[in-house]
Amino acid sequence: MTKRNASPAGHKVGRATDVPMSRCPDVPISRLAFPRPPGLVVYVTCGDPDLPTTRQIVLAAIRAGADVIELGVPFSDPVADGPVIQRASERALVHGTSLQDVLGLAREIRQESEAGLVIFSYLNPILRMGMEPFCAAAAAAGVDGVLLIDMTVEESGEYRRCMKAHHLAPVFLAAPTSTDQRLRAIAGASQGFVYAVSRTGVTGAQKELAAGAQSLVKRLRKYTSLPIAVGFGVSNAQQFTDIGGFADAAVIGSAIVHTIEQNPGRAAEAVRELIESVKKRGVA
Repeated sequence: MTKRNASPAGHKVGRATDVPMSRCPDVPISRLAFPRPPGLVVYVTCGDPDLPTTRQIVLAAIRAGADVIELGVPFSDPVADGPVIQRASERALVHGTSLQDVLGLAREIRQESEAGLVIFSYLNPILRMGMEPFCAAAAAAGVDGVLLIDMTVEESGEYRRCMKAHHLAPVFLAAPTSTDQRLRAIAGASQGFVYAVSRTGVTGAQKELAAGAQSLVKRLRKYTSLPIAVGFGVSNAQQFTDIGGFADAAVIGSAIVHTIEQNPGRAAEAVRELIESVKKRGVA
């Protein structure tokens, strides 16, 4: 991929300079941290509306205060995505966006930013590429972690071994319906942070935070000292503030993707405005 709109030579976008960048095999991935809680994780569907614009959106999000970026791999048969992200995947696939393209995008972003980068995907594209080639390519691109939506912790042994070999952090989803025994297993298998799903069902912006989100985080705290990020339905400053009272970070996905969809030609600027609004009001 051709590099476009590069930042000035020697300048990197975003994260605080006191966050170390070293990738050490025996410590948590340092870039998947939230030095100024509540932290912010931003999801984008790569290739929507096109890859150069996705790159601009990601860098704008980091400048606006995103700590971690989830680089969504478009997929034709999503089971956890609501209509907003489904439409984004369809648009990206029309343009032929592939897992290789997403990894290439990650490499470009890493050249300009120290923010955490997580590949967010269903398992099938990874299996088509091959688990070992994928992990090697992700590490070479400067990716920090991977979240596979449909990878269960019970079947993740080979995946976690490959991730460990390449010093990548596997991030697992924890749902409100999970038993304490399963939460313990998820917490033990995760690195970087744990993604707490605030409610059951598919993704999509909600006006109010699900009532069970705080309870889920409290249950997870018994089993891990890792940061916990709350997602699914988070879309506004009040929810960001509320999450900051009991978790380490909030994940905003559908609201970001909807903003991109509604602002053709100025998507990066619109995403920056949304994030600045959420963070400014959320910490007031």
